[in-house]
Amino acid sequence: MVKKVQEQHIAVFGEGGSGKTVLLSAFFGAAEDSANANDLWDLVAGDAGQGHRLLANYLGMKRDAALPPGTQFAATTYRFSLRLKGAQKKAKQPFDELCLVWHDYPGEWFEGEPSSEEEKGRRATTFEALVRSDVALLLVDGQKLLDYTGEEERYLRSLLGNFRQEVLRQKDLLDSDDRLIEFPRIWIMALSKADLFPEWDVNDFRELMIVKAADQIDQLRKTLIGMVDTPAAMSVAEDFALLSSAKFKLSAAGPVEIDVTKRKGLDLILPVACLLPLQRRVEWAEKFDVPVRVLDKLADGAEALAAVLVSGHMEAVEKLIAKLPKVGPFVAMAAGPLLNKAVEIAGEKLKEVHDQALANKDYLTATLTQFKIDLEQGVADGLLFRSKQ
Repeated sequence: MVKKVQEQHIAVFGEGGSGKTVLLSAFFGAAEDSANANDLWDLVAGDAGQGHRLLANYLGMKRDAALPPGTQFAATTYRFSLRLKGAQKKAKQPFDELCLVWHDYPGEWFEGEPSSEEEKGRRATTFEALVRSDVALLLVDGQKLLDYTGEEERYLRSLLGNFRQEVLRQKDLLDSDDRLIEFPRIWIMALSKADLFPEWDVNDFRELMIVKAADQIDQLRKTLIGMVDTPAAMSVAEDFALLSSAKFKLSAAGPVEIDVTKRKGLDLILPVACLLPLQRRVEWAEKFDVPVRVLDKLADGAEALAAVLVSGHMEAVEKLIAKLPKVGPFVAMAAGPLLNKAVEIAGEKLKEVHDQALANKDYLTATLTQFKIDLEQGVADGLLFRSKQ
């Protein structure tokens, strides 16, 4: 029997040295470390070689306070599968396995023109792959913010300006002159190395960005929304996050101690990639006249994710799904009630659905409801700011 796999794509952008490799290694390594404590799923690397390298990076930090080697000019895609630990009791479910696809865009490409036609082609190919993502993280390097204390606008002007220029270069290389229907619709500003700001919550970071870089953010927003069909259905630098791979104790020679247990925001990456696009799609569909061709590409697999989330109401859901057209241009519109129901579940009701899923050994629903609980907790803990559309 062929497994039905639901893929969620996330694109991660950041300059060289901004911490992308450390972040990715800690994301995977922390999942390995907590495997025994997590009763719902294991995180499995789709490529065993990639998984071994990431785990080696993580163990180097944990045991020897050694930072991972740099990955200059390496454009890499990583696939991680969430393998449910318990056998599902349900005979029917929208998908069997959830997969996170992590696209890494080399930071060095922000800082200069392609050195050859080969590199130019690799940049274009990588950018085309990133276009499939629903969510993009743009990393702001916490160390550079510290280096530019009092004049942070100098660093932020360079960061956002370089990124905007690279987007414009790649836009010129796209095959079509038409506005893009499939493109990351949620661009989150994320502070990497957030451990360097122990007193901050996400609102401090957001306020700094607004005060120090409002004009640059606005220019970037205009560039990005200028690339897409239905620009109203897009949020650029309206959501913010704090991310820290570990707590670093530094000396002039480098790290002397790395406490990988003291991380921030890594547990939110999966929930953000899976569920924030679903929520945003519902909000945009209610607020704007979004064409069906765009709705169909907003939050890929939203209907399947929503069906899992509302499995506590499966009888009503199954009746609704039975009425949905299986093909054709109106699938996305017909699924509206199902998506609304999934987004509405929150607070105590969400916990009830989660607990019931655990009792029923419905591990897929338990996983997605836990993700939704994690998002709510991330906001409450000051690690995530979600825009109010």
